[in-house]
Amino acid sequence: MANVLRGETTRQRDASAASGSLPRPRPGVQQIPPYVAGRSAAPGAAKPIKLSSNECALGASPKAMAALREAAADLHRYPDSAATALRAALAARHAIAAEQIVCGDGSDELLHLLCQAYAGAGDEVLYSEHGFVVYPMVALAVGATPVKSPERDCRVDVDAMLAKVTPRTRVAFVANPNSTGTYVLAGEVERLRRRLPSDLLLVLDAAYAEFVEPADYDAGVALVRSTGNTVMTRTFSKAFGLAGVRLGWAYCPTAIANVLNRVRAPFNVTLPAQRAGVAALEDAEFSAAVRAHNARWRPWLESELARLGLKPVPSVANFVLTRFPGGEKQADAANAHLMARGVLVREMKAYGLGDCLRITVGREDELNALLAGLKDFLGAAK
Repeated sequence: MANVLRGETTRQRDASAASGSLPRPRPGVQQIPPYVAGRSAAPGAAKPIKLSSNECALGASPKAMAALREAAADLHRYPDSAATALRAALAARHAIAAEQIVCGDGSDELLHLLCQAYAGAGDEVLYSEHGFVVYPMVALAVGATPVKSPERDCRVDVDAMLAKVTPRTRVAFVANPNSTGTYVLAGEVERLRRRLPSDLLLVLDAAYAEFVEPADYDAGVALVRSTGNTVMTRTFSKAFGLAGVRLGWAYCPTAIANVLNRVRAPFNVTLPAQRAGVAALEDAEFSAAVRAHNARWRPWLESELARLGLKPVPSVANFVLTRFPGGEKQADAANAHLMARGVLVREMKAYGLGDCLRITVGREDELNALLAGLKDFLGAAK
């Protein structure tokens, strides 16, 4: 009997396949390009110099690493679903209400959840031209239509974004700082929020906020505090050096936090990630060292790249977007040359910037190796 049943099941599957009735993904899913992360390996290099993913140049906080080791004793326990201690630490650091914080498996998860909760088929999701490539992906994943607004000189153009808003626009993503390293002034972000419809959710993605020095920048805390339709997302992957544990958070109006807590997975932030996050927030000495390192070496890198005849975009983040005068062909050749020397940077075709490479502000020795490779490449090209 079992053989007969297996035979019938096989015939049914074959018939289903022949008739084209196999499960089909939701509309939009097949349009999502697979995410391509910054390279981690170079042919022939046992330990390449990785300047491709904007990771923390100084690694992770020693206190966070100690917390991770200690967490090993409790791996058989479920994590706190509410991430209570982590939210309390974040609330204390930023002088915000803990009940308005939602933690996630990296800020990427929170971007997905916001689209899932507030957009769907027939809706539009707005983002700027060179913003984080995940924005159109999360829109397509929920059946919404991603709408791209042009930037000006690799900067978010508020007026261009406003011109793209339609009655179908449900969510607008603004990376601030942008994936190009530029930022939107606090006053311009406020103007954008005022001009957007009140039922449109504005998401301020402030993944690189810890590195920003200019006084006319606000990561989004003020707008979230004063409006009911703005969310700020943050990450521990960059300045805190915890990319490997996947930890992010969102500061939301109470009603939106309530929605996110309904759609997120019950245990979406692991126990080790929560403990490492709390420890990282407590390590003020390490955080200060990270900011000081970036404040010293980012402008130095920009200056050295310009001396080579390249065109770095002024940055407030922990990376420098660099344009090659020879266009995409030259950028590709430079990327290949650096990779052959074991130096990994980020190609930017997915961001519509094929003539650029993006370079993380690494350690001094790593940056010197990068510049030596670029000098060799540019000298050979003459």
